[in-house]
Amino acid sequence: MASMLKDFVKGNPNRKPKSHIPMATFKPFPNEAGKETMLTWFGHSAFLLEIEGKSILFDPMFGKAPTPFPVRGQRYSGSLPFEIEELPMIDAVVLSHDHYDHLDYGSIMKLKGKVKQYFAPLGVGTHLERWGISPEKISEHDWWNEISFEGLQMVCTPARHFSGRSLTDRNSSLWCSWVITGGNSKIYFSGDGGYGPHFKEIGEKYGPFDITLMECGQYDERWAAIHMIPEETVQAHIDVKGKVLIPVHWGAFTLSLHDWYDPVERAVKAAKESGVEIATPRIGESVTVGADYPSSVWWRLAES
Repeated sequence: MASMLKDFVKGNPNRKPKSHIPMATFKPFPNEAGKETMLTWFGHSAFLLEIEGKSILFDPMFGKAPTPFPVRGQRYSGSLPFEIEELPMIDAVVLSHDHYDHLDYGSIMKLKGKVKQYFAPLGVGTHLERWGISPEKISEHDWWNEISFEGLQMVCTPARHFSGRSLTDRNSSLWCSWVITGGNSKIYFSGDGGYGPHFKEIGEKYGPFDITLMECGQYDERWAAIHMIPEETVQAHIDVKGKVLIPVHWGAFTLSLHDWYDPVERAVKAAKESGVEIATPRIGESVTVGADYPSSVWWRLAES
């Protein structure tokens, strides 16, 4: 703890971009059954999955700061490439755990009128109910629970992390990763967590995956048990038998000590060394599963 406090006080001039990062223009499109599976990353761990005519929103943290103290940790891009009002009806919001950078009160309240169902690990629904979400719309799950949802197969799978939003509720709810399977594609979202043998277990049971969205950011060797370093991100992708890796949990906020672009730079390097295909979409750039995947180094534009 002493060394961490020292490093935080010392600071790092590269913890934030020198200018606002470039974003793509995101245009929501109507849900259509049978069309290609599409993913749109919104920075950090928030992304929209459009699959089998369903729109599923993961960890929708759309606020300006991932903390109850918004004067710190402001979003790099300043804004998002869309307004919440522009989003289509959301068939499901899927949550990985209750930390402020994944479960955001302001975002949940703005989305409230257009979400049909919420899926979360055990205990997280308590927050949603307190914020006025009907209990009938909340579905809580333990690890390895398999769920059928309007033609999709979903699995709440393990992760190596922790939970809590205050000093009094540490680990009072569960954290998880998610498997989403449609008729033509299969997606894995790691949620937050350190590297461990659970990735191979998930891969053996549910892989291979067309795309994995793997945590890659806000790490340090001193807390490697709860956040992977980028080389572990790539190995975890290999373990779950992923085909294409999209690194997430970076590109929006500064929560650690490393350079803000270090996660993606290290992940790209490790992926090339391991023969892993990696996609690096801009915030708001939609990716079609099975099509050409974006690989630009757009983050360098914010440093030039």
